[in-house]
Amino acid sequence: MGFRDLTFEKGSVFLIGGGAGFIGSNLCEALVDMGYTVRCLDNLSTGKFENIAPLTEKENFTFIRGDIRELDTCMEASKGVTYVMNQAAWGSVPRSIEMPLLYEEINIRGTLNMMEAARQNGVKKFVYASSSSVYGDHPVLPKKEGQEGKVLSPYALTKKVDEEYGRLYKELYDLDTYGLRYFNVFGRRQDPEGMYAAVIPKFIRQLMNDEVPTIHGDGKQSRDFTYIDNVIEANLKACLASSGGAGQAFNIGAGGREFLIDIYYDLCEALGKKTEPNFGPPRKGDIRDSNADISKAKELLGYAPEFDFKKGIELAIDWYKENL
Repeated sequence: MGFRDLTFEKGSVFLIGGGAGFIGSNLCEALVDMGYTVRCLDNLSTGKFENIAPLTEKENFTFIRGDIRELDTCMEASKGVTYVMNQAAWGSVPRSIEMPLLYEEINIRGTLNMMEAARQNGVKKFVYASSSSVYGDHPVLPKKEGQEGKVLSPYALTKKVDEEYGRLYKELYDLDTYGLRYFNVFGRRQDPEGMYAAVIPKFIRQLMNDEVPTIHGDGKQSRDFTYIDNVIEANLKACLASSGGAGQAFNIGAGGREFLIDIYYDLCEALGKKTEPNFGPPRKGDIRDSNADISKAKELLGYAPEFDFKKGIELAIDWYKENL
């Protein structure tokens, strides 16, 4: 069953932290289309107003420009809210290595502000973005909750701390929290620009512009690339999950394993290009291989991803062809 068939109680109000970003805007759009009342909180530091501009014309959508680092803003935004799905964070492992203090402010203190506001305002469920980066240097594949290694970047550490707060807020305050460990999400509206852009949109844009992409490392690193609609499903199903799974973190992937060099040549073929890539040094803090065991999310959240990599990448390429 896809997310469009899910139903929530009448009068439900959703707050999406970071709602103008890639994942957040897709969540906002899905819920608005489903007919629910949606509030989007974003300071537009990495999110883009254009991602949500069409939604601002809808009666059931409200945009709040504000920063999760300010508790008063979080408190006001979450008044009368039924469900919070907090996607507000700064991503990128390399950037976190350059700016550890900023990542602590946004990803830890900001998330804690949102969690505390949800607690004080009696929010029913608090769902938040974690990351596969919490697995660090643990070598075993597939990655399974409870088998984490030493984190390799400030970004990964912020997500690990968020998960610990999520556990404590369930144990101490009985706030139902659900951490979603995303595995390399891709799809419509993911930003292809800038030195910290995710690899799939960046490669697509460069190939479409007849530029030569650079692969960091030998290209034999692997990832569990996960299409955006799977992530929307996971967030909504977490909102509907039983309290028995609260206070925990869940792998949200497609359950597959794709090698970067294979993806590169697949994109070349799909776009009709024959460009050989450049190879650069591996990036600090990157995990070599990543592949999700999603059995826990299936069992406790009812997660059943509809989109494998092949299906998702076809949809993503079509979107970028129309929108770049």
